Amino acid sequence: MRPETHLVLHHARAAELHAEAAADHLADDVRQRQRHPRDLRGRLGWTLVEVGLRLATAAPAAGAVSAGTVTA
Repeated sequence: MRPETHLVLHHARAAELHAEAAADHLADDVRQRQRHPRDLRGRLGWTLVEVGLRLATAAPAAGAVSAGTVTA
């Protein structure tokens, strides 16, 4: 095969690969946008669980009533 022919075939194949990669990249962006609301809802849910656990296990505040004794 002549070098010029090989070079033309190489450039054609490279262009095909670049187009395929660009299309795949766009498809990944669409998939991520579709998945985003679920990710946000999940992160918010777990954040609320974490806050609730921290509030449930927090030390009682000063001046709180505990076990029948009043702290003033």
